[in-house]
Amino acid sequence: MIKLESIVKTYQMGETIVQSLRGITCHVDAGEMVAIIGPSGCGKSTLMHIMGCLDTPTSGKYLLDGAEVSKLSDSQLAEVRNKKIGFIFQSFNLLARTSAVANVELPLIYGNSKNRRKKALAALERVGLARRAFHMPNQLSGGEQQRVAIARALVNKPPIILADEPTGNLDSKSSNEIMTILEQLNREDGITLVMVTHEAEIARRANRTIAMKDGQIVDDRTAAFKGKADL
Repeated sequence: MIKLESIVKTYQMGETIVQSLRGITCHVDAGEMVAIIGPSGCGKSTLMHIMGCLDTPTSGKYLLDGAEVSKLSDSQLAEVRNKKIGFIFQSFNLLARTSAVANVELPLIYGNSKNRRKKALAALERVGLARRAFHMPNQLSGGEQQRVAIARALVNKPPIILADEPTGNLDSKSSNEIMTILEQLNREDGITLVMVTHEAEIARRANRTIAMKDGQIVDDRTAAFKGKADL
């Protein structure tokens, strides 16, 4: 599903060239739940942005469902992001003056989808927040806001969800609730989940962990206690 080959990403910072990714090669198969871990500045978020078609590599090849992303036009990339990938961010990224259900409807508006309200309410029901559908973000707890963000990510029924520090702003109880929802989406709906996290206990809940350091993958292992029978 996701295949990265020798991915390099460099940035120009003044007169200095910074290499964020240094020859990343890996793949993520359909239905996997993968955690990407590593210290700040190791390239985790850059790698996720490339996976999500939010950024492009300086060199190397990225294949998504067999299509080479670097050869797609801007409009084609936008369509890929809307139809194939759902995004969850640490800061929730909700529109402050818009109700929960209206926030969830946003990807449907961009995709000119019909029955938007019905689909958005169904997505909120999926994450256990239907009763709060018409509340504003400032009327919701952090955990509830992240549930809205998850509903927004899955409303188009994408095969892939990318989560950048999905529990980073949450307390332990809310973090556990969010991870339970993500695990259910992976296990019951077959959604491929890739998440960036600093938290070891969160990473241990994934079926596979990719460790990064200085823009490179230094370890890639499947959890010994989670076999195929659990997927």
